[in-house]
Amino acid sequence: MEPGVRAVARRARVQRRSRSWDRQWGVDPSHLSQPLIRPIRANSELSLTLDPSGDLNLMPWEAARARGSAFRIRRVDPDPTPTPHNSTSRFDCNSVSTAAVLLADILPTLIIKLLAPLGLHLLPYSPRVLTSGICAAGSFILVAFSHSVATSLCGVVLASISSGLGEVTFLSLTSFYPRTVISWWSSGTGGAGLLGALSYLGLTQAGLSPQHTLLSMLGIPALMLASYFLLLTSPGSQDPGGEEEAETAARQPLINSEAPELKPGSGSHLSLQERWTVFKGLLHYIVPLVLVYFAEYFINQGLFELLFFRNTFLSHAQQYRWYQMLYQAGVFASRSSLRCCHIRHTWALALLQCLNLAFLLADVWLSFLPSIYLVFLIILYEGLLGGAAYVNTFHNIALETSDEHREFAMATACISDTLGISLSGLLALPLHDFLCRLS
Repeated sequence: MEPGVRAVARRARVQRRSRSWDRQWGVDPSHLSQPLIRPIRANSELSLTLDPSGDLNLMPWEAARARGSAFRIRRVDPDPTPTPHNSTSRFDCNSVSTAAVLLADILPTLIIKLLAPLGLHLLPYSPRVLTSGICAAGSFILVAFSHSVATSLCGVVLASISSGLGEVTFLSLTSFYPRTVISWWSSGTGGAGLLGALSYLGLTQAGLSPQHTLLSMLGIPALMLASYFLLLTSPGSQDPGGEEEAETAARQPLINSEAPELKPGSGSHLSLQERWTVFKGLLHYIVPLVLVYFAEYFINQGLFELLFFRNTFLSHAQQYRWYQMLYQAGVFASRSSLRCCHIRHTWALALLQCLNLAFLLADVWLSFLPSIYLVFLIILYEGLLGGAAYVNTFHNIALETSDEHREFAMATACISDTLGISLSGLLALPLHDFLCRLS
């Protein structure tokens, strides 16, 4: 073949490939005089080379760079879809279970709450609140600037210290105020969960990066410290009054004692025998709350990620965020309902929550629910049960303990949720790994 004919044929072949590559990759390979980089998606970098015969070759960039006459491109996918974390599993699992993060979040809290009834009362309230606020701010900063899983988990541990120390401190502090403060405390904690879930969902959906979203939350610890040191009034003498006083009189006290009620705060002087007696009296409230939180967080951290619907417009990550938001909405609603509905027998809530766990576990295994909206309703119901169990447990304890024992009782009972969450994390972790190995 004449050289001119070969040149014409080579140009025609390049043009044909150019049109083909332009349709597939969104680039024109005939423009080889300028480097072309299209930052479309990570981990899709390829190299297009032009060999002496005019053929276009696709190869890894590192191999092409040694040959010369190459430029870097990134594949243009007109309709990118999320890459499953585990393509061999029908559940689209993360390599690190959310239960693993849960354990990092809950174990420091568990240690704090186990030690609280023994000696935390020796530390004044103000240093405790200050430590809680500093740890909260440190957790935001550490996770925001983290570049490794280990650093992120250290940030989670700081958040756990802040949460555990703050909860046991403020619940003990409620013993110095009228009993109605339990309702406001529970409503506030429920609102905090909902606000956190909604703010992260909204800011990330609006395009803000996770790092900037976390840094924007640094005002929350400052607001907490300002509200405690500047707005909180000194506790006065308790006067339950009216309806609560009548209800208290109708209740059977946790401890039958003829001793007169002492001023709140005297619980720090209780003997070991008195503490053990109070603890035994609390068991019929502690055990149901442990079961509620066990079932609740087994669902949240063991099953949420596995309740994955492919026939919806929501991505896997977006589905998980909506699950969390709806759960927190249910918790907030029920924790704010104490003025409307009092529940004495909290064991009924524990039974319903365990049935909830069994139902969702069966769906994960059998996939019989046809729509994600049914799961949305079940998760909202789950949050309602959990929030109702929490607020009614502490309200009942506040009504059934004397001023002498109330501070210690509150600090002791708050271990219930943490213990249930810890047990759920330990069991959800192997279950997650087992289900993710299923094809």
